Amino acid sequence: MSHHHHHSRENLKVAFFLNLGFTVVEIIGGLWTNSVAILTDAVHDLGDSLSLGLAWYFDRLSEKGRTPSYTYGYRRYRLIGGLITGVILIIGLSFALWHSIARIFDPAEVNAGGMMGLAVLGILFNGAAVLRVRRGSSLTEKLVSWHLIEDVLGWVAVLIGAGIMMIWDLPVIDSLLSIGISLFILWNVGGSLRKVGAVFLQTTPEGFEVSNFEKAVLKIEGVESIHHVHCWSIDGESHVLSAHLVISNEAEDIVSIKNAVRRILADDAFEHVTLEIERPGDCCPQREPSPERGETS
Repeated sequence: MSHHHHHSRENLKVAFFLNLGFTVVEIIGGLWTNSVAILTDAVHDLGDSLSLGLAWYFDRLSEKGRTPSYTYGYRRYRLIGGLITGVILIIGLSFALWHSIARIFDPAEVNAGGMMGLAVLGILFNGAAVLRVRRGSSLTEKLVSWHLIEDVLGWVAVLIGAGIMMIWDLPVIDSLLSIGISLFILWNVGGSLRKVGAVFLQTTPEGFEVSNFEKAVLKIEGVESIHHVHCWSIDGESHVLSAHLVISNEAEDIVSIKNAVRRILADDAFEHVTLEIERPGDCCPQREPSPERGETS
């Protein structure tokens, strides 16, 4: 696990410095070419740099073990970087979108040749960052790699737009590219923020169906019913589940029953599983009454 986290941090660190270095070049180039499309993507890349930097820092912080105040450890700090970055990107891109729409009604000449040169650099820099981060296997690295892939596709669009403007005098294409890039990024940022918000609000982990889990548990020999099931995610990668199992009075091997439940969860990244064992006659405030057995709540 330590070896994996070390490579994760190294991948994020290299991607961070590649992205930050090119963001500086991009801002200068956007001002030089007078291109709002490039300046819009510079805002996006600045957000990416912040995201990578925070991911790198919080990935290191998240390795701290549990404490009396942080009983699950510090892994949820990984989410804070994504939340901060998302908010900054929405603010920055909203400003860029407003400026681009205003530029449609008052087009300005752009340096199409310079735009093409910067687009080629953008594809090379972001492509190198993608190749580095995609070596990793963590959810953080996968999300960052998809974000960087979006950057590469954005630069491909700028390259095509600059090529068109070198043939035809259509500076409005620059503004249209900026608007398209902004809307595309905002859509994806919104999706990422929804996922982060879902983890913070402790919703059921993505892809996990509680009803299917309960049906599988009821097939275990000795289990009569299951209730008070709660599950949530710590950081989008590691999950927590607790449940109450009612087992028959004849069932004696409780350890085997618990192990069978954990095997059901083995492929769903549940790291903390707490199972409360009850007998049919036990009183549990969370158990729904069973009219067949004459139970009351």
